[in-house]
Amino acid sequence: MYMLYIHLMAHAPHKRLILRPISPAAPGTLYQQIVDGVKREISEGRLAPGAPLPSFRALAEELLVSLITVKRAYEELEREGIIYRKQGLGTFVSEEGTARSREAKRAQAASLIAEALREGREAGMTEEELLKLVHRLLDQPATSTKHAGRRGNPF
Repeated sequence: MYMLYIHLMAHAPHKRLILRPISPAAPGTLYQQIVDGVKREISEGRLAPGAPLPSFRALAEELLVSLITVKRAYEELEREGIIYRKQGLGTFVSEEGTARSREAKRAQAASLIAEALREGREAGMTEEELLKLVHRLLDQPATSTKHAGRRGNPF
């Protein structure tokens, strides 16, 4: 019976939470990196409503962070209505998780765009130059826009 359970679980069509590595050197606190990673997985559809999340202990061991860090991240996600906990069963993506996660990602995108526009204006760019830059970046494949600003002049 035990071996059958293991065999069935190994072939179950469920998705596992896979986050980018968490690092003190990366921007943001460790718990915020976890929050952002879970939101990204949900908003991009890799974790569906009702999908189980790892326990505090399992995720802490996998990411090499403290139990308190994971607990704080899960508590924030729960406050935002993105995940929920069921005593004795575990932690799961809420039915509203995708919409709330995407809403949070959109707000973050708006904030980053506003910051980029402010930086461009402070650098003396005109509205026309800013729009031209935005259009050029939108025309690039998604992977290349991530580092566009680091390569020097994007014009």
